Amino acid sequence: MDQQIIPITANNMRTACSQCNLRELCLAVGLEDDDLHKLDSLVARRKIKRGQPLYRAGDPFNALYAIKIGFFKTDILTEEGLEQVTGFQMAGEILGLDGISNDTHVCNATALEDSEVCVMPYDQLEVLSHEIRSLQREFHKFMSREIVRDQSLMILLGSMRAEERIAAFLINLSQRMKLRGYSSSEFHLRMTREEIGSYLGLKLETVSRAFSRFHDEGLIGVQQKHIRILDGDGLRKLLDHNNC
Repeated sequence: MDQQIIPITANNMRTACSQCNLRELCLAVGLEDDDLHKLDSLVARRKIKRGQPLYRAGDPFNALYAIKIGFFKTDILTEEGLEQVTGFQMAGEILGLDGISNDTHVCNATALEDSEVCVMPYDQLEVLSHEIRSLQREFHKFMSREIVRDQSLMILLGSMRAEERIAAFLINLSQRMKLRGYSSSEFHLRMTREEIGSYLGLKLETVSRAFSRFHDEGLIGVQQKHIRILDGDGLRKLLDHNNC
C-alpha cells in the first residue's frame, strides 16, 4: 500500500513525541514528560510515498498531521481547474488545519518526496488539550502562525516584484532549513519551478529567468534542483530595497 499506518508501541517509542528530535518545533514543545507520554498514546505514524496524497480536498477531516520526515505541498483547484499551490511544508510543521472549520479538507496535501507523518486524531487531541493547558497554548500558537503566514503571503504577492519574491522564497527556505539543523546555504528543492511559480503568483518562465539571473550575478549556484546560496546578503538587499 502507498500509505502505511504504524501504531506507536513500546517497541518503537523512540520515534514518538518523547524521543523525537523535532519536538521543539512541534506541538510537543515545552511539555513535561508525563504530558508527552499522554500525547504519545494517541499518535500513530503514516508513511506516504512521493507523489501520493496525504488527503484531498473534500475528504472528511479527522486528524492533524505533524511531518516527521519529508516534504509536502498543499494546493487548491481554481474555478478554471488550475492548480494553485498554497504552501510547502517540511519536517516539524503541521498539516490538516484547513479542515477544522467545517470538518472537511479544502485543499490537497501531496508528498514531494517519500515522507512520514505523525497522525493525531483531532477529537482525542482536543480532549487532551483541555487537560494539558500547555498543549492548548501551543496549538493556539500554531493556528496564529498559520494566519500570519497567510497574511505574509498576501503582502509578498501584492508588494514585491518577481525577483524579490524569488529572493524572499529562497531566504525563507534557508531559514527554515537552518532551524531544523540542516545547511542553510546548500539544499535540494523538492518542488518544481512551476510549483514555485504557482505559489508566488509567477509564470514558469519568470521563475527560471530569476534563477538564471541570480546565478549569473553570483547570488546562488544552481544545478537543476540543487541550490547553493553564495551571497545571502545580496539576496536580502533585494528585499531591503523593496522596503525602502
